[in-house]
Amino acid sequence: MANSIIIILSILIFSCNLAIFSPVTCSSNNQTNFISFLALKAAIDVDPQGSFNSWNQTTYFCNWNGILCSRRHPNKVVQINLQSRGLVGLLSRHVGNLSFLRTTILRNNSFHGLIPQEISLLRRLEMLEFSNNSFSGPIPRNLSQCSNLVYLNLIDNSLSGVIPLEFRFLYKLENLGLGTNKLSGPISQSIENLTSLIQLSLSYCGLKGEIPKSLAQLQALRYLNLNQNNLTGSIHPSIFNISTILSFVVGSNALEGSIGLSTLPNLRSLLLGRNQLSGRVPISLSNASSLEQLSLPNNFFTGSLSRFGGLSWLQFFSIALNSIKDDISFVSSLINCTNLRVLDLGDNLLHGQIPNTIANISINLYALRITYNQVHGIIPSGMGNLVGLTFLSLSDNNLKGPIPMGIGKLTNLQGLYFVGNRFRNEIPSSFGNLSLLNDLYLDNNNFSRIVPKSLGNCTNLLNLNLSHNNLNGPVPQEIMNLSSISISLDLSYNTFTGLIPFEVGSLINLAYLNLSRNMLSGLIPNSLSSCNSLEQLYLKDNLFGGQIPERLSSLMVLQDLDLSQNNLSGSIPNFLGELHLQKLNLSFNRLQGEVPRLGVFRNKTAISHEENERLCGGLSELNLPPCPSSNSSKKTLSTRLKFFLIPIVTVVALILCLFMFLYRKKPNNNVSSLPSFFETLFLRVSYADFIKATEGFSETNLIGVGRFGSIYKGILDDGQHTLVAVKVLNLIIKGASKSFMAKCSALRNIRHRNLVKVLSVCESIDFQGNNVKALIYEFKANGSLEKWLYHNNEQDISNVEVQNLNMVQRLNIAIDIAQAIAYFHCGTDLRIVHGDLKPSNILLDHDMTACVGDFGLAKIISSILPP
Repeated sequence: MANSIIIILSILIFSCNLAIFSPVTCSSNNQTNFISFLALKAAIDVDPQGSFNSWNQTTYFCNWNGILCSRRHPNKVVQINLQSRGLVGLLSRHVGNLSFLRTTILRNNSFHGLIPQEISLLRRLEMLEFSNNSFSGPIPRNLSQCSNLVYLNLIDNSLSGVIPLEFRFLYKLENLGLGTNKLSGPISQSIENLTSLIQLSLSYCGLKGEIPKSLAQLQALRYLNLNQNNLTGSIHPSIFNISTILSFVVGSNALEGSIGLSTLPNLRSLLLGRNQLSGRVPISLSNASSLEQLSLPNNFFTGSLSRFGGLSWLQFFSIALNSIKDDISFVSSLINCTNLRVLDLGDNLLHGQIPNTIANISINLYALRITYNQVHGIIPSGMGNLVGLTFLSLSDNNLKGPIPMGIGKLTNLQGLYFVGNRFRNEIPSSFGNLSLLNDLYLDNNNFSRIVPKSLGNCTNLLNLNLSHNNLNGPVPQEIMNLSSISISLDLSYNTFTGLIPFEVGSLINLAYLNLSRNMLSGLIPNSLSSCNSLEQLYLKDNLFGGQIPERLSSLMVLQDLDLSQNNLSGSIPNFLGELHLQKLNLSFNRLQGEVPRLGVFRNKTAISHEENERLCGGLSELNLPPCPSSNSSKKTLSTRLKFFLIPIVTVVALILCLFMFLYRKKPNNNVSSLPSFFETLFLRVSYADFIKATEGFSETNLIGVGRFGSIYKGILDDGQHTLVAVKVLNLIIKGASKSFMAKCSALRNIRHRNLVKVLSVCESIDFQGNNVKALIYEFKANGSLEKWLYHNNEQDISNVEVQNLNMVQRLNIAIDIAQAIAYFHCGTDLRIVHGDLKPSNILLDHDMTACVGDFGLAKIISSILPP
């Protein structure tokens, strides 16, 4: 309030100064103009471009920014033009004092509040341009007093109420724009009196009722836009008799009935989409020789189509979402439409085969859509000649056969949609030429064989969907390297094999990933943790094993996770309850242990856990058995007892070893005739079996390299998908064969809980005729003791975060090792020396039980001596 008083006083004082010191140039009109302009400035809150900086006391107002004075009468302001200045504020009622104004342009700003009633005082006003602001309230009725108005544009504001009846007095009005407001009621009958109207725009207003047939009296009308309202009823045929009409836009209403079009030689745009119009598309349209846009989608048109070959200016043609029943061969008639850019025939009853002549349609065509029809046959090879295409959709038809390689010539394509047909054979490698593609949808077809690596050249892909086909082989690393894929990647319902490529971590912006219903195996890769934009992740119905990786805890925006129908083991990690998951499916796995109680696990309907028989605890609603409650106390007790019993156990063990050494009887000479350990207990595994288990000794499965060979992780196809470690001897290295024999000899008749269990051996010939020797061990989930002792905070191949071992864990591991060595020395018929006992040869099971492995340097000293 105080600021307003100061501004008004300043205006009055400065006005007096003008009257005293400038009697010649400052008439009372000048004072009025000056006061009004300063009031306009005072009502502005934000002026980012400094448009009002020149509006000051030192500059004559006719020289101010945005002000234009009459040439014949220099002191009379005839125009205010402040368009696109970013102004925020109110429009002062003092604008009504500028009585000589003819033009007022304030469009593209942020004026708000009411349009002041004082504007009606501007009797000379011819142009009022207030579009794209935030004016609210009703349209001033007394605007009708501005009888010289020719141009009135209030489009894109927040005006409400009805169209004033008083507008019928604006006889000179040629352009009326009230669209994109919040008006109500019907189209005012007053408009029928505006016989000078050339342009009428009432779109996006919320108007109701019928289109008054009295609009036919506007015989000068060229542009009529009633789009996006709630208009009902039919379009009276007399409206189509306005011979001057160039553009007729009444889309997105609830209009019904047929179209009674006569010959409209000047018609350029007819946009009737999203109504309830019916009947046949008028034949007379084929004679509208000036027609550029014909848009009739989402109606109830039926029957066949006229041939539009004579419409040489036609650019946009859409009859989508109707019930047009015709042969697709009619597109041959469009060959003469050399300016055609968009052709949309989708969602109709079109049938037949796409004619070869489609290759001769306009080279300017950039969008072609024939989806959801009954078109059959093959894609004409000549379609590759439509090099201007940026959008091509032939989805949901009965097309078959291989896709012609010529599609790869459409290098401007950004969207390619071939969904739901019967295409077969491989995906053409020429698709790799489509480097501008954003969307590639080939799902629900019969594509087979491997995915071409050339798709890795499509470096602008946002969406890739190859689901529901018969694709096989490994998932190409080249696809996973496409960091541009940020919306969706769907490879589900195929027969992909092998591991998820490590390169999946390149998809850092991906929101949706679906690899379900394949034959993917191995561990869920830790690199998935780099995809921290994932919202939906589906890996169900594959052959994944191992534990759920802790590193997936970085997927903080994940909402839907499906890991069901795999071979996952271990416990459910707590971090899943800390994510913002809305749905989690872990059913049909081998998970065990206590179910968390946080986050998604609090909602019974959001989690599926069926067929994980060793789960326990969780919320009572999950109906799981309680977890054993005495474990912790037993562990504490056993930990305490070990400190007291270790010395006793050690002494007792030494006594037992001495007793066995002195009194054990000589081994039976017939022992060698008994069936060997290998013959009775080892699995029968061929070279081909463990080639498959290790994905052909893939580097991604390499978990260690020793003196005499390499160790690979793998999954045996034994019905239980056993996770194993395969050690392959490098027979080129001297001593490797001897090491293999030492292992076989040492392991022949020994078995102990603290020794790495050997599941099988293989001595065979590979596919190139070379000798192969290998041992298959039981996989140990927590890796080697070396990693736990010397590689803190690193991640081993078992996806377990390596941490510092506490004292109790170290003691337990030492006891396990001692028991294994005691067994070597005096627990068998043979006296065995390991010869290479070190942390890297001590492996830890899922419960941190230590097992001694790698018997490459083991030696059998002798049999136990007789007493």
